[in-house]
Amino acid sequence: MIRIALALLGLALASLAAADYPEKAVRFVVPFAPGGATDLLARTIGEKLSAATGQPFVVENKPGAATQIAAQYVAKAPADGYTLLMATSTTLAINKSLYSKLPYDPEKDFAPVSLVIQHPFVLVVDPKVPVKSVQELIALARSKPGQLSYATQGSGSFAHLSMALLQSLTGIDAVHVPYKGGAPALVDVMGGQVTMIFDNTAHAHITSGRLRALAVTTRQRLSVLPEVPTLAEAGVPGYDLAAWQGVVTTAGTPRPVVVKLNAEINTLLKLPDVQARLTADGGQILTSTPEQFAAHISSEVVRFAKIVKDSGARVE
Repeated sequence: MIRIALALLGLALASLAAADYPEKAVRFVVPFAPGGATDLLARTIGEKLSAATGQPFVVENKPGAATQIAAQYVAKAPADGYTLLMATSTTLAINKSLYSKLPYDPEKDFAPVSLVIQHPFVLVVDPKVPVKSVQELIALARSKPGQLSYATQGSGSFAHLSMALLQSLTGIDAVHVPYKGGAPALVDVMGGQVTMIFDNTAHAHITSGRLRALAVTTRQRLSVLPEVPTLAEAGVPGYDLAAWQGVVTTAGTPRPVVVKLNAEINTLLKLPDVQARLTADGGQILTSTPEQFAAHISSEVVRFAKIVKDSGARVE
């Protein structure tokens, strides 16, 4: 009886704390430098949360180590909901298989709050490559095994894993050309030094004709490129991949605080100005309960483990 009473008292106190949350500034940690897509996402959400709650949500940029620095910081923060992380699929799904050791456990060290958005990638080629569809690209690759090449932002990057999945599903063989960033990789594809790339920043180059888009990686077409088919539509059944982002906080944070944050985030994601800002580059807004987000993380950890293994990528 005493244990039950104490448990009920704990729940009551947590609910009271959530009713007043937040009572002070909230840190909103971004695992990248200012100015990028993840930074913009966090600042958009933080701005709306500040307006809704009357307390500042202060963005703190902690880049480095493929999001590990920021993730470790939030994992070790007090479990009170005053430190949030704008987490990515790299943080919560890919890194677990890509690195032999992580300073955090993506499934145990965080309390998932809500999924926010996913960013499909686009398979693009240099227009001088004699293909106008995915099936023509696959036929060309099969006729020239090991002769076509693909650029990525580095081993284990989302572009690398996107191609690994394509090769696994189609049996094609292409040469990996890793770069230290997306910009130089795109330049070399446009210049004809590399055959193709999976990218999510090439819309302007596609529109201008400097790159030819063959397909997008998700089951849903891009709003900014509605004429480009999905890979599944283009003849690669089962292909569905996107870089996603969501908000998490430290494991052990009182559930009422997590639920309150979830409700506020899901509400702001329905605002027309937020939707316009976040989907301008082809992003697709997602919403979820904390439980749905937790299940998504677990399923993506398993799925990316196979993709990472197939890619051969490994970082010590």
